[in-house]
Amino acid sequence: MNGHGKILDCTLRDGAYLIDKNFGDKNIRGIISGLVRAGADYIEIGFLQNEGFKEGKTVFRNGAHASGYIPVKRGRSRFTVLADYSRYDIGNLDPFDGSSFDAVRACFFKNERYEVMPFCRKVKMLGYELFVQPVDIMGYSDIEIIELIRNVNEIRPSCFSIVDTFGSMYESDLMRIYSLVHHNLAPGIRVGFHSHNNMQMSSALSQSFLKMTYGQREAVVDATLGGMGRGAGNTPTELIAEYMVSRLGYDYRMDELLDLLDGYVDNLRARCSWGYSLPYFVAGAFSAHVNNISYLTDKNGIRAKDMRYILDKIGSRERKRYDYDLLEKEYLDYIRSDIEDGRELEMLRSVLSGRPVLVIAPGTSAVREKERVQECIREKHPVIISVNFQAGICPSDYIFFSNARRFEAWAGKNTAADQSIIVTSNVPHEGYACTVLSFVRLAKYQNRYADNSVILLLRLLDIVEAVEILLAGFDGYGKEQGHNYADVDMEISEQKARNKNLKIHTLLEEYFRERRGSAPVRVITGESAFSEIIDREGSR
Repeated sequence: MNGHGKILDCTLRDGAYLIDKNFGDKNIRGIISGLVRAGADYIEIGFLQNEGFKEGKTVFRNGAHASGYIPVKRGRSRFTVLADYSRYDIGNLDPFDGSSFDAVRACFFKNERYEVMPFCRKVKMLGYELFVQPVDIMGYSDIEIIELIRNVNEIRPSCFSIVDTFGSMYESDLMRIYSLVHHNLAPGIRVGFHSHNNMQMSSALSQSFLKMTYGQREAVVDATLGGMGRGAGNTPTELIAEYMVSRLGYDYRMDELLDLLDGYVDNLRARCSWGYSLPYFVAGAFSAHVNNISYLTDKNGIRAKDMRYILDKIGSRERKRYDYDLLEKEYLDYIRSDIEDGRELEMLRSVLSGRPVLVIAPGTSAVREKERVQECIREKHPVIISVNFQAGICPSDYIFFSNARRFEAWAGKNTAADQSIIVTSNVPHEGYACTVLSFVRLAKYQNRYADNSVILLLRLLDIVEAVEILLAGFDGYGKEQGHNYADVDMEISEQKARNKNLKIHTLLEEYFRERRGSAPVRVITGESAFSEIIDREGSR
């Protein structure tokens, strides 16, 4: 038998953010059945919303709508849904009749903490268990927590949850907040804990929570299979269950959980990704919404310390939400470093005068087809410019960097004593004699900033009036992770590579539409993802 601690598995709700809530009917039913067999105390099957319904999505209007997913044989499991106060009309909820979910978890932002109370009362009045889920408990002062609990006590929910929305808690934070909650919450009300794994603390904090509540309150720990959840994810169900079985004597059936991981979660990982990463650590350290991180990591070459600076600059209030216009402004302010580069441009114009330019991008085709590259060099005698790396297949006349992270990696292994380096002005290059060009001049398009290094170099070659441009290794991103770069040290995660081809294609269209010169542009290696547009536009 299980004691004071309960597991609430919310895979079908928290994990739903990653796949637009579209698990598919088969997966929903399979996960629910497996969790029932495993003995999960609570199973959260999705969201209550006013719209967005579709077969196979974990979104429901009310109990009648969700009842088809509730199995006849429930074992000891009870079922929950989450209702975001600002996105659900409580008038849509039907009375509890025992045929559907048992509990509604009402979540709300701090500024909604007063107006949500009638909503919570209505949930109870309709016969459901009520869980009160205040978003970002770390954003409340001690006095505000006590005031909130006093209002909650008047409603007497089944559970009040400590929600670490931004994954920024340490154990001392959890102990402080739990102490406030426990000493002010009415007797008999459970305390829940919902964490995010930005700081790699989620599983450990869940264990600590069970220890600190023992003998005081019945505890409910939120968890997801494989830790599935937006950004860094959540406490893994299988980890907290194993701890409770092996150390506390609970009777969850681990083999059933492992079957769920093998049968469903591994397949879901093929559709989306989650888990601890350096950017999500930065989000946790600054208590920032993960959408801020998703937006910034899409910037080519942005470093973790750049994200730290930008999140710090926008302030604690703004980073708990996400304002993409504000993020873009602060990002551009951060990297914008315009300089006067007329002399440098004239020097390059002189060097390139009348000669073709061979641009060697870091795609694998540059190495795989090195004989073709070397044949081109013998035939054309071009000026050779490598992009963000030193091409090992031939000496380069220049290496071009517009990506600060790539320059740092190169500089850590090389000396510029025998190498001509071109950098854009957003790249720190202290200690290196470089030709420095205005990032603003090269990056600014009519409606956007470019941040792909090959695109920026193409714009530079347009400005200095190159007569012919030959591209090697400009492959784009393939489906096979780990085979995108000639230099294995340059590889990035599959998540970062996703959608980059589309972005580069759009930037190429703008480059060809806006360029001033008419130098032919030609791909000489490989099956570039951009061959079609380059073949069409590069000969005009």
